[in-house]
Amino acid sequence: MILWRLFIAFFKVGILSFGGGYASMPIIIEQAITHNHWITMSTFTDLFTISQMTPGPIAINGSTFVGEAAAGMPGAIVATIGCVLPSAVIVSVLAYLYVRYKDLTVMDNALAFLRPAVVSMIAISGITILLDAFFKNSTISFYAIKYHAVMVFIICLVLLRKLKWNPVIVMLLAGLSEVIINFI
Repeated sequence: MILWRLFIAFFKVGILSFGGGYASMPIIIEQAITHNHWITMSTFTDLFTISQMTPGPIAINGSTFVGEAAAGMPGAIVATIGCVLPSAVIVSVLAYLYVRYKDLTVMDNALAFLRPAVVSMIAISGITILLDAFFKNSTISFYAIKYHAVMVFIICLVLLRKLKWNPVIVMLLAGLSEVIINFI
């Protein structure tokens, strides 16, 4: 039963994730945390971090991770297939339609209307992860602020945007800073 639920949940993720991996995050949160309780928000944040460090699309890495957490290796396989299957079918059909009807203004209009929805889904994902990273138990108050996380965020932002450091090095340094803080 759980394998079927995993397949259906990640089939929904695959079919509704317009805009790529970041746009799939709210759907994964809804399916894996809110609706089915397979993982916690803290685990999801770890998943997001691992997905950034490993090769491959975030949604597929996420489906594999959640599937493994919920039902072991069979769950990982079923969740990954559920996530990939709709995309493979939809992309094949859309590629055919785009090549055949690419000169129609209807196609341009449809794509133009999808862009704002994709941007809003990405923004919601970022805000959700930011709140979990900056506040204990996702409680927004002055007393719940994780000051170390805020400082690491600011330093990483400066290193990435202003100094143009390699993102892999910045992620390794951020992880190392957390290890050092925990030992102190």
